[in-house]
Amino acid sequence: MEKREIAVNIPQDLDPVYSNRIQVAFKDDEFTFVFMHEIPGTNQARAKSIVSISPKHAKNFSEVLANTVKGYEEKFGEIKAPKSGSEKREFDDKNVTIKGYS
Repeated sequence: MEKREIAVNIPQDLDPVYSNRIQVAFKDDEFTFVFMHEIPGTNQARAKSIVSISPKHAKNFSEVLANTVKGYEEKFGEIKAPKSGSEKREFDDKNVTIKGYS
């Protein structure tokens, strides 16, 4: 596959978004990512952005993310997952479903 550079126009009024939690849902023709900011000390999170992409783009995104994490770890060291406490995230249905998706 040929790599090509694309000029990206970022509007001046586009604010950065911080997310410390994500939900992912999928159906036959798309993946939807809900990026959230979990409010410390509460059981609440605020959705900051919702992004939907095709399954092919989701597959490409997963490969790009894996390669990016690998590069990060080569430069800065292994990213260690939390072993316990409030930072630990268990994988369960609550983290992968969005109402209205199957």
